[in-house]
Amino acid sequence: MILVTGSTGLVGSHLVLHLAENANLPVRAIYRDESQIEGVKSLFASYGKIELFAAISWVNADILDIPSLEIAFQDITKVYHCAGQISFDPNDENLLRKTNIEGTANIVNFCIDKNVVKLCHVSSIAALGTLSPGQSQIDETCGWNPDLHHSDYALSKYGAEMEVWRGQQEGLQVVIVNPGIILGPYVKNRNSKQGSSAFVHRIKRGMPFYTNGITGYVGVWDVVKIMCALMESSIHGERFIVVAENRTFEDIISTIANAFHRKPPQFNAKKWMLLAYWRLDQLCSILLRTKRKITRVGIQSLYNKDQIANTKIKNALSYEFESIDTYIQSIIATY
Repeated sequence: MILVTGSTGLVGSHLVLHLAENANLPVRAIYRDESQIEGVKSLFASYGKIELFAAISWVNADILDIPSLEIAFQDITKVYHCAGQISFDPNDENLLRKTNIEGTANIVNFCIDKNVVKLCHVSSIAALGTLSPGQSQIDETCGWNPDLHHSDYALSKYGAEMEVWRGQQEGLQVVIVNPGIILGPYVKNRNSKQGSSAFVHRIKRGMPFYTNGITGYVGVWDVVKIMCALMESSIHGERFIVVAENRTFEDIISTIANAFHRKPPQFNAKKWMLLAYWRLDQLCSILLRTKRKITRVGIQSLYNKDQIANTKIKNALSYEFESIDTYIQSIIATY
């Protein structure tokens, strides 16, 4: 049996749909809030495959709750670990570390204890290393530099990867994927205030500002198909960057705005402007006890121009990614 954690999120929900349609093993999916299952059901319906929803076995469990995991791991042979916390608010440091590091450690420990055949862990490009002299693109060989200032989210995802590699040293077969910004469809009942959905919603309402920073983007179906292909292959003990294209924020925002027939961004936000806003946001957070909207590390990322390589996964699986422009058009149709 296959176990999927984080099955009500963007990647997890698409993964259980793909597995329900293509896997030769039954699928068990973890959920924490029963209301979120309706969002997954809506996803199946949006693709015209609602009949496959009944094939999923749902179990109420939490990656931080050992007794519930004991039940979830019964008869499991393969695990896709998609669960994780995403936040760039410094106040969420403890939550990030507990969920992403301790939660992953629990999953790894159960995989070892229950003799699971293989584990696929969903990490992030935030956990990648930095360019070495002579390198033009960040790839899987880039080393992590602990002397640099990293976001709490990046530190937690890097820590989670260390737990996975520990599992490998203890005999567990593992693969890690490091997706870029994952683009996916809008689905009724899904939390549209998180991830790329929040980004697309913001552009739909109008986003006049842009930066010239660059990052990697990928469609959710590419992530899912690559994960499944890696799990079905003999490949293990490897990590793979999953990025379709490197694009500037200006380019992506303009592309999405034009697809919505909205005015593309007109103003280039200078770094000093966002740093001034960061200090104001920091002050408001202290005085009004509001959630931070932006961080200094987040600002740095908006101006980063490092290119991210996808050569390794393309060569390993002879894989061709869907173009981001084509994928954006399919996303817009879901609105």
